[in-house]
Amino acid sequence: MTTSNQAPEQNSHTPVVLITGAARRIGAVTAELFHQAGYQVIIHYNRSAADADRLCETFNQQRADSCLLVQADLNDIAGLEKIAELVNSVGRLDVLVNNASSFYPTPLEQCDNQQWDDLINSNLKGPFFLAQKLAALLVQARGAVINISDMHARQALKNHPIYTIAKAGNIAMTKSLALELAPHVRVNSVAPGAILWPEHEEDDIAKQNSVLSHVPMGRLGNEMDIAETAFFLAVGASYMTGQTIAVDGGSSNCL
Repeated sequence: MTTSNQAPEQNSHTPVVLITGAARRIGAVTAELFHQAGYQVIIHYNRSAADADRLCETFNQQRADSCLLVQADLNDIAGLEKIAELVNSVGRLDVLVNNASSFYPTPLEQCDNQQWDDLINSNLKGPFFLAQKLAALLVQARGAVINISDMHARQALKNHPIYTIAKAGNIAMTKSLALELAPHVRVNSVAPGAILWPEHEEDDIAKQNSVLSHVPMGRLGNEMDIAETAFFLAVGASYMTGQTIAVDGGSSNCL
């Protein structure tokens, strides 16, 4: 395992991607896709240490010194500084994928300040200040920022007002950073629809059937649908910036 204080000497020709929340689910599949494309991958995680260790070890077995780990809480400015310190020690950053996110219901009559801070920080504040801290390296590499938003940034999700607000801000952040970092860095976002059931809803069959009834394609997407879109925006979409692509099986057409 390669940890946050063991950055290997960087090959100046090897592109580098940092993916937040990359230990599991969409983040892990995105990391796999970039690694397969020859990137050195920096995996950020908060609590999923075992998953992050396994994924990074697999990458380093496939290609020596191709993965680094950094643990940090995006709610804490010290955590953002820890991430930035590692990336600066590598000395290069081509792609930042702001994937980490908290998601849970906060009905208006029950939500509190702690939930506000957690959801706003992980979905909006953390990604913004991480982009700020890493902007110089991204400019130097003529790189890209990819934010993972949500279809509900554009259509409010009942009982999730704070999450909806945070993700709407995430799309506004994408547009703002695209202007602030132009012309050297492109900033785009992906808005997933029904890709993975939230872990607290995995056994709620009635809720799942209700959601799928509003998906024209009639099925869940998968993690690779999001990863491939993020990769396209980072690597192939050379004349796109400030845009949000919905990957939702057509759901946004029905809202």
